[in-house]
Amino acid sequence: MKISDRIYSVGVNDDEKVLFEGLWPLPYGVSYNSYIVSDEKIALIDTVEAGFEDEYLANVKEVINGRKLDYLVVNHMEPDHASLITYMLVEYPDMKVVANAKTLPMLKGYHNVDEDRVLVVSEGQEISLGQTTLRFHMTPMVHWPETMVTYLVEEATLFSADAFGTFGTVGDNIVDDENTFEEYKDEMIRYYSNIVGKYGAPVQTALKKLAGVRIDRICSTHGPVWEKNIADVIALYDKMSRYEVERGVCIVYGSMYGNTASAADALALELENMGVPYAIHDLAGNNESSLELSGALRDVFKYDTIVVGSPTYNGGIFPPVEGFMRALSARMIKNRRFFAFGSYTWAAASVKLLNNMAQDMSFELLDEGFAFPQAYSKSKCDMKKIAALIAGK
Repeated sequence: MKISDRIYSVGVNDDEKVLFEGLWPLPYGVSYNSYIVSDEKIALIDTVEAGFEDEYLANVKEVINGRKLDYLVVNHMEPDHASLITYMLVEYPDMKVVANAKTLPMLKGYHNVDEDRVLVVSEGQEISLGQTTLRFHMTPMVHWPETMVTYLVEEATLFSADAFGTFGTVGDNIVDDENTFEEYKDEMIRYYSNIVGKYGAPVQTALKKLAGVRIDRICSTHGPVWEKNIADVIALYDKMSRYEVERGVCIVYGSMYGNTASAADALALELENMGVPYAIHDLAGNNESSLELSGALRDVFKYDTIVVGSPTYNGGIFPPVEGFMRALSARMIKNRRFFAFGSYTWAAASVKLLNNMAQDMSFELLDEGFAFPQAYSKSKCDMKKIAALIAGK
């Protein structure tokens, strides 16, 4: 698809993959975006996931119309963008790979590409394609150490690798319109929280590095091309990478026999009656638990209060809930309020252990939490009072 007189999208949609990275559900699919900049010389920017060889090559050939590819720019070596490097080098044996020094061992290890086939670039270095210029900026740990972005100077276009990406396939017109940001916002937050969330500090470093660069177009490796919504997209990434949130509650729980679930539902009802924004996620109650974990991480990046429920299981935290807490820790979540609850039969342990994990993450404990024995009932828990505490009312 033509994006401008010199820029073309040649990527593909994947609506069959179930789990991204083998972990994160894709209810709306995902796109693997790749781009061509066509001038006196032609640059291909990133490739796509394996399994799309025929479709991808057909897209490329349709654009270049018998011409050769001069450069393959590798912004990011993750296989969903780099799987077809070898394939394209066989198809275009005179093509030069453009990458930074940290990419070299990965190119060798994944694709047996020797250094003499690589034009190694560093921060701020430029390549002329004729009438247009590509400039390279290093953005390490957004979200791999070798990641860089490519800037087309004359069109103020940023080829941003995974930055500003989102889950979800794209339509025939990959370029955004006035409604695109709101349509993809939740999937962008889910993508960031699931994939990039640990790397808030490197994202901030990258944003500051690019703050003085004029950006009229963002071409990410996943999701729409951003033109009309650039300010919103950058503002959202800035907010998420600073761990800033809105007031609201993310309730996350796992339940063995429904008692912790009953308490979670009762709490959600009280919050709803108080008009408090909330989301609720059951990590163990259905066959879509991976989607619930993915969505819970998304909502942790939206709301300032995390409420976690777990029964005591073998003297500890119910494993799906413990996994969620470890996922929070891995993402270095900051500045959150925390409350724990759960059921037990003969020995209460989960709430205390959840609080310990929350304190290790420097969360603000709203209270010591509550643990109730055996079945949940209103007489055991003043849920209205607990909801008021959580809501700050």
